Amino acid sequence: MLIEIVASVLVLLGGAFTLVGSIGLVRLPDFFTRLHAPTKAATLGVGGIVAAGLVQSAAAGTMGLRELAIALFLFITAPVSAHLLSKAVLRHRDPPGS
Repeated sequence: MLIEIVASVLVLLGGAFTLVGSIGLVRLPDFFTRLHAPTKAATLGVGGIVAAGLVQSAAAGTMGLRELAIALFLFITAPVSAHLLSKAVLRHRDPPGS
């Protein structure tokens, strides 16, 4: 019973972070602020959901290697893709005053 409660709380927290990141993507005014919201919040959101999967797999007595691979891939690729997107926008943006 306790494991299900912990996993449920982690899923709800992950969903809340993902929702906040999605709202930030729609409502924020600038490209860079729009990029920041889903990169940070969605990473935490998926991290919470993956942590819930790890709790469930540990309760079932399995290793949870899939969940660890998902977390590793996400925490490596999300910051790198955000960095590359911001560098591309900075490179191709018109200089101020033109």
